[in-house]
This record gives sequence, structure tokens and C-alpha cells, in this order.
Amino acid sequence: MLECHAWLEDESGPHDHVLELTYELRTRSRLRAKTVAGDEVGLFLPRGRVLAQGDRLQCLDGSVLMIAAAPEKLSRVVCDDTLKLARAAYHMGNRHVALEVHVTELRYQCDHVLDAMLVGFGLEVEQITAPFNPEKGAYHNHSYSVATPAAPLLRLAGHAHD
Repeated sequence: MLECHAWLEDESGPHDHVLELTYELRTRSRLRAKTVAGDEVGLFLPRGRVLAQGDRLQCLDGSVLMIAAAPEKLSRVVCDDTLKLARAAYHMGNRHVALEVHVTELRYQCDHVLDAMLVGFGLEVEQITAPFNPEKGAYHNHSYSVATPAAPLLRLAGHAHD
């Protein structure tokens, strides 16, 4: 079994293995999975960082494992009206939803309640299957996980609606 304990900071180099994971699995620091080629791999990473598309991990045997975002069920909103799209992003962020942001498009993990909210804003929501690469967020950079609760930070800032 391949074992990975550390990130390689250079994301541009070669790799020997590819591990395709959904967003939920990329938030875990301990994981047992199989590479695209079928090799078993164990992740034993420091907590507090979400694996991202293109991240490279050093394996104990000296090989390099690259992370790929696996296709998963997503909701997608496409809109040329920047005010409507900004309003939708604001309300999604207010609910701490992991959100992938593009110029005229928002993507998030399927949720019928969120879908209904956005339809209520006059937006069309469609279901797709695609890799999910959400924004890291203001409280979550490479040092902090999107899966880390931000509530204590937000309470200090006077923003408590848990």
C-alpha cells in the first residue's frame, strides 16, 4: 500500500499515481482509497488542509501521488445577470455553503432546499455531474480546511447564526 504523509509544494512536477476523490473525501486527512490504476493508498496527512485538484503528495516509497477532483452530482446556476449571480453567491455564503464560482456560473453540491431558494430568486438550477472545486474561503486558505467550523471566528466578529 502506498502511504502519503506530506504535500509537495511544487504542483507542476511529474507524478506517478492519480487519486480521484470527491470533495467530501478531499476534506479528510486520514483516508484509505484506491488510485485510478487500482493501487491501494493510505493518506496520513496533517489536519487542517483540504486536498485540491492538482495537489501532489509525497509517498513513502518516493513516488508522487496527484489529487484529481472526481465527478460528482452538483447543482449549477448559469446567469449573465451579475447582480442576480452576486445575490445568489451572497446568500449561499451566508449559509457557509462550499461554492465553486465562475464568471457566469455557480456550482454547489446538490441540495433541494438551496435549489428552491435560488429558483425563488429567479434563477434556473440544473443538475450536472462534474468535478467540484469550491473556493477556499476567507477563513480557509491552504493552512485551514473548509471542513473546519468557522463559527468561533464568526462569533468573535459578531456574526452568530449557528
